[in-house]
Amino acid sequence: MPAPRWLARFNLHVTNRILGPFALRMPGMGVIEHVGRKTRRLHRTPVLIFRQSNHYVIALTYGRESEWVKNVVVQNGCVLETQARRLQLSNPYLYRDDKRLAMPAFVRIMLGLLNVSDFLELTVAGGAQAEYGKENRQFQDKKSA
Repeated sequence: MPAPRWLARFNLHVTNRILGPFALRMPGMGVIEHVGRKTRRLHRTPVLIFRQSNHYVIALTYGRESEWVKNVVVQNGCVLETQARRLQLSNPYLYRDDKRLAMPAFVRIMLGLLNVSDFLELTVAGGAQAEYGKENRQFQDKKSA
């Protein structure tokens, strides 16, 4: 069973506000931007991310019933901000993996202790090129001119 809902509510109102700025700079972390299904407000949720080629996998420590997960699925994607990059992610795929094979060994062990087996996989929109950001596009424009 994933972490209890009361802990998710506490994190939403306290921990996420503290952790958010660090999540933008630390490897393996990022902030998911998504729009609320009911409120239409922009929300920013810090997450642990695991990159696999042009996909990102997020362990759903509070389960697939988290509001941010529902928002991302309904919108068919989100924006991931990580290490000074903004990536458009799409094609959300929710899945269960009791062996946690998409995770690094240490993380696999930790998630096993927490009994986390649900994951959300998202694809970088436009393929791997999308991650290079504005700076690379400017370089490519100058190069092709």
